[in-house]
Amino acid sequence: MNMWLTILGAGIVTFAIRLSLIALMGRVEVPPLVQQALRFVPPAVLSAIIFPELLLRNGALDVSPGNTRLLAGVLAALVAWRTQNVLLTIGVGMAALWILQAVMLR
Repeated sequence: MNMWLTILGAGIVTFAIRLSLIALMGRVEVPPLVQQALRFVPPAVLSAIIFPELLLRNGALDVSPGNTRLLAGVLAALVAWRTQNVLLTIGVGMAALWILQAVMLR
C-alpha cells in the first residue's frame, strides 16, 4: 500500500508542478532574452543524448570508419537535412545501422 501511495503522491506533485508552470505562463511575461535562450534547450538536450552514443565506444572516442553507429548517424543526419522528415530519418538511420552491423560482423 505504501508503494501505491508513493506513486500517487509523486504523480500529484509532478502534475502540480507542470500545471503551475502552464498557469503562470499566461500571467507572467517571460523576458525576450529568456525566450531566445529557451529555443536552444531542445537541440542541446537532444545532442547530449545522441552524440555520446555515436562517438563513444567502450568509453573512448571512436571516429573510425568501423564505427557503425557514427556512419548510420551521419547518413540519418543527411536524410534529415535534405527531407525534413522525422519518420524517414529514423527509418533510414535504423536500416543503415542494421545493414552496417550485419556487413561489419562478417
